[in-house]
Amino acid sequence: MVAGPDAIWMCVQKNSAFLRKSKNLPVMTAEQGNLLGLNQQKYSGLAHKRAVDVRSRTTGKKESILVLARAVRGSSTRSGKRQFALTGVSKNSKLAKTVEQLVQFRPDLAEEAVQKYMKVRASFRKKKLAQKIRRA
Repeated sequence: MVAGPDAIWMCVQKNSAFLRKSKNLPVMTAEQGNLLGLNQQKYSGLAHKRAVDVRSRTTGKKESILVLARAVRGSSTRSGKRQFALTGVSKNSKLAKTVEQLVQFRPDLAEEAVQKYMKVRASFRKKKLAQKIRRA
């Protein structure tokens, strides 16, 4: 018998290996599938059946944007490394296709997912070096 999301949240809300507590800051969490890193039930990757996260991966010089979502298949939904599935998202395509992919996982987190996608995409831009003008 599998516990429901509310029962799981009650267990991991205050005691979890992923919690990061600091003075004068909200309680953060480092769990997979947590979109904003906040310790709230809405964003929790452990307590939701349809957890979603947007992250970046750099392999050598190649940078890619990945959507991490809870696996949908029956046997792999609660089995360690296969609990989440990674899907690549294009950096150069129109935003509409990307939003469609993000919304299908969690419609209630669509805005937050799109904002995080835009931040990750913006982080890939290289800063232009300002050249000093030399006067002779």
